[in-house]
Amino acid sequence: MANTFKKEIRLYDAVMLVAGTMIGSGIYLVTADIARSVQSAGYILLVWLISGIITLLGALNYGELTSMMPQTGGQYVFLQKAYNNMIAFLYGWTLFMVIQTGTIAAVAIGFAKFTGVFIPSLSEVWLIIIKVKITYQQVLAVLTIILLTYINTRGVKYGKYIQNILGSTKIVALIVLVLIGFFVANFQTLKLNFEHAWAFRSPNYSLSVAIGMGLVGALFSSDAWNNISFAGDEVVNPQRTIRVGLILGVCLVVILYLLVNVVYLSILPISVIQNALEDRVAILAAMQTGGPYLVYLLAILIMVSTFSCLNGCILAGARVYYQMAKDGLFFTSAGHLNAQGVPATSLWYQGIWASVLCFSGTYSNLLNYVMLAVIVFYILTITGIFLLRVKEPNAERPYKVPFYPVLPLLYVILTTIFIILLLMSNSQYALSSLIIVCLGIPVFFVFQKMKLKKVK
Repeated sequence: MANTFKKEIRLYDAVMLVAGTMIGSGIYLVTADIARSVQSAGYILLVWLISGIITLLGALNYGELTSMMPQTGGQYVFLQKAYNNMIAFLYGWTLFMVIQTGTIAAVAIGFAKFTGVFIPSLSEVWLIIIKVKITYQQVLAVLTIILLTYINTRGVKYGKYIQNILGSTKIVALIVLVLIGFFVANFQTLKLNFEHAWAFRSPNYSLSVAIGMGLVGALFSSDAWNNISFAGDEVVNPQRTIRVGLILGVCLVVILYLLVNVVYLSILPISVIQNALEDRVAILAAMQTGGPYLVYLLAILIMVSTFSCLNGCILAGARVYYQMAKDGLFFTSAGHLNAQGVPATSLWYQGIWASVLCFSGTYSNLLNYVMLAVIVFYILTITGIFLLRVKEPNAERPYKVPFYPVLPLLYVILTTIFIILLLMSNSQYALSSLIIVCLGIPVFFVFQKMKLKKVK
């Protein structure tokens, strides 16, 4: 009997996969970069609010597509249905080259950064190869990716258990820390930060560009919300479970992110946030409120958080390459399930490339490479709702986007504005991301040719 996917993911698992994958290292790091861009408390919170609105709009729209096509591959399948094989392949190619693997690499680096609270020497250089410096931090990131990849090859239930235990732990702990933060809030700091909450002065760029720059980190910290859809064939009652899991998970994270940033601004002056060592704002806030003991406790929480996020990204992403291989658009070996019913070879391909990306640059560089490609394909996917309403008006839609066509259109408008701002502020990384997408075009034709040869 051929190996098949095992339906192991229920609603609680889905919520934990969504929330646990969204909450990684970003919320503990990127507020420093946002503060340097927008320079005031009001705009910091505005950036996080805009990011939350965009993410929630995405989830609400996505629900219609997941209810129509609740199967392995998620966004890849949606694009294939709405457009064609080439657009779907370009998404899968970019997911493999930068989106999923780049996210895995960035979060793994974030995990290593906070491990550095206990082992400061991790930031030291381990080896120099042709002027390229390799740090112990990068080595730890790679080892973590390898470990979690191996665990996920043993079956979806193991990945699910890690996600449930660590995901629920970090959410509860984050809520407790928010409550502690409000209890010890410094009213002088609050007054200092909010007395001129909307002040912005920069000789280098406009306010709109600054907000666009800030949104890179905020949207990255809120991304991976769609990963549950990649594992559609492993979800119990996927038409409902994926949609409800998406909306509940996203709402939970958006609220937590806003509260965490209010805590930062209640404890730390803007100038301190902007200059946090290695951007570790959360560690500074913990030092202010509870001294070194709370710092160590928070560092452990963040390590749990990033470990859980990594696990979710690793579990979900490999399902897309599996589906691509089944369609003849990826290496054939990636299209097989092992005895435990998981695409083990696909998992290893992803893990190896993500490990390579750990050596490609800093945490912030990885964010810039990822975000433009992510948003471009989200725009294409949500636009696909309009196309499928025309192409397949009678298709079964257990859930339809509320207030259609307003919500899909609003999402497309907001994300298009973000792309324009990103191109204005980070054109080098944004264009590099687009080049990676375009490089997939000749690769698509190579796979198509190989597929035709097999048919003959």
